[in-house]
Amino acid sequence: MDIELPSPPAVSALRESFGDRKPPDITRKITACVACRKQKVKCHMREGQMPCSRCKKRGLSCSVNRSLQTLLEEDVTWKGAVVQKMRRLEEAVASIATRVGMPELQALQAGPEPEDQPISPAREVVNQDPSLSQRRDSAEDREPQQTWEVIMDPRGGPASIPASCVSESGKAGLPNTMATSRRPDLISMGLVSLRQALALFETYHLRLDHFLYRILGDHISLDSVRIASPLLTAAVCSVGALHSQSLGHLFEACYSEYKSLVAAQMFSRNVNEDDIRGLCVGAFWLHELSWALIGNAVRTASDINLHSGIYKAVKGDREGYLQARLYYLVYVCDHHFSIAYGRPPMSREGFIIDSASRLLDTEHATEDDARLISQVKEWSILGQVFDTFGVDVDTPILPQSLPQLRRYSISLDTWFADWSESFKANRNVGNYPQKGVGFHFHFAKLYLCSHAFRGAPISDDTPQCMSPELEEIANAGVLSAMSILRVIVSDDEFRSFLNGLPLYFDTMLAFAVVFLLKVATKYATVIRIDTDKILSLVAQTVSALRETTQSMHKQHILVVISEGLERLLHRLPSNSTHEMVQHAPPVPEQQLGFDLGWMENMASFDFQTQFPDVDDWWLHYSTSIGPATRSMMP
Repeated sequence: MDIELPSPPAVSALRESFGDRKPPDITRKITACVACRKQKVKCHMREGQMPCSRCKKRGLSCSVNRSLQTLLEEDVTWKGAVVQKMRRLEEAVASIATRVGMPELQALQAGPEPEDQPISPAREVVNQDPSLSQRRDSAEDREPQQTWEVIMDPRGGPASIPASCVSESGKAGLPNTMATSRRPDLISMGLVSLRQALALFETYHLRLDHFLYRILGDHISLDSVRIASPLLTAAVCSVGALHSQSLGHLFEACYSEYKSLVAAQMFSRNVNEDDIRGLCVGAFWLHELSWALIGNAVRTASDINLHSGIYKAVKGDREGYLQARLYYLVYVCDHHFSIAYGRPPMSREGFIIDSASRLLDTEHATEDDARLISQVKEWSILGQVFDTFGVDVDTPILPQSLPQLRRYSISLDTWFADWSESFKANRNVGNYPQKGVGFHFHFAKLYLCSHAFRGAPISDDTPQCMSPELEEIANAGVLSAMSILRVIVSDDEFRSFLNGLPLYFDTMLAFAVVFLLKVATKYATVIRIDTDKILSLVAQTVSALRETTQSMHKQHILVVISEGLERLLHRLPSNSTHEMVQHAPPVPEQQLGFDLGWMENMASFDFQTQFPDVDDWWLHYSTSIGPATRSMMP
């Protein structure tokens, strides 16, 4: 059916610019397709989008002959879009000229404002800050107005996702500029030079990324990362600077830009998978933002349906494979910063997690994927521990709960047996893939077995003891913590990993030390332990950490942890503690036997309960982790 439409303002403006104010001769716009016009039937075309309902139902070719009016309108629209793009390009060049100090380029960009367009106050602010103009115009270009509509997919049945009937229609019209145009990043803005950025990228890409199963995925060059996401670029540069001796001075600038990009991304609807990678990189290594970053990553990953990638991956689809492994990275990162801090994980268990091993059966799977899936399996067990025992650290474990605790311990033993010999040396991170399995095993055992100390009685007057079953579990936790510390003291290669491992290792290492100190000083009458041996091992560990952290960036969390543990050790009542710290000899490797073999005879584990007097060192560390951790202390 043909209808009459008023001439668009752009058409009228164009006509007036040529001195022709006469109404257009062509006032009818064709809105019916050729097939319907030929049959002289009403054409039902939704919002002018082909095919119409009749052609779709009959499988006919649906097309609309464009009228002269339509061609004129499209021409005006195209010209208007070009003008807007030219204006943004000019402002971008002006911003670059300002930052790199090229007045001659600024002079070329200067030009008189149109006489009929007075400068508004908002425009004056933009002119004062070209980068603000660049970012605002870019955001406006990428964020069309949000609209919603109720839809019914004729191909689907009643069994569908409930909210799928309410669709965000604006999503379909988002311009796909992510991979086709380079957006401003901290390099183009002049915060770091290209040479510095390349060095930071190499630091991250050739070493740090291999600790976390290659978060970057297919990105093997800085240019690829820059095109993909300014947020990911800033994350890589920030984490690289945090672990670089020669370029550590760039950390503050990179970190500040990263926080700005994260804040801008928080409410953006135009987010891609590489932005999620940028959030994960920051969450794994940047302590002050980790919890907020992973929360946003989980939300965004769910919003773009990363969790459904496994269904496509098992069918051989590479895009589905990349989505699935990124979702599993988000899952692991989420559990790193939830369970260990007494928070419920935001990513939950179910078919997607149970099916994680199927990713390894795809043609795209690598050893890094196997390491990632091993972590998914471990954290699935620890997630069940969290759900079963909660965070009530003042209530003792009930006798009827002990069988379930033992089952979790057996599950961890099975996990260790399945993965301990699965990985070989890596050219980027040495023997970490295999040694990391052992360390994660001990961390998990320590977390589980520390539940035995929940609500444990402490009395200086009357010595008390645990039941034999609980004491066995508690001793397993002590052995696991001691095994962790012995490796730190004796294994030079593993100490070299400390300036690169993610935050979870630093936090759990601190917990292992504090756990042993509390057991040795407050629970020595509850379980049978060698107090002097524990204190000596703790002193050696503190000494080793002090030496290791001397070359680290001052913002590295392990630097603060090392200093805090040393102060905490000095406050113990023993008069010999100070001398133990100053002169503690390293433990000979041959004396470590079963510990370096990752303790074949381990049984159960908890973590969040045993931070004793942690204020002694944690209050000197300004981070959001502090309050959350102190709230979990008994």
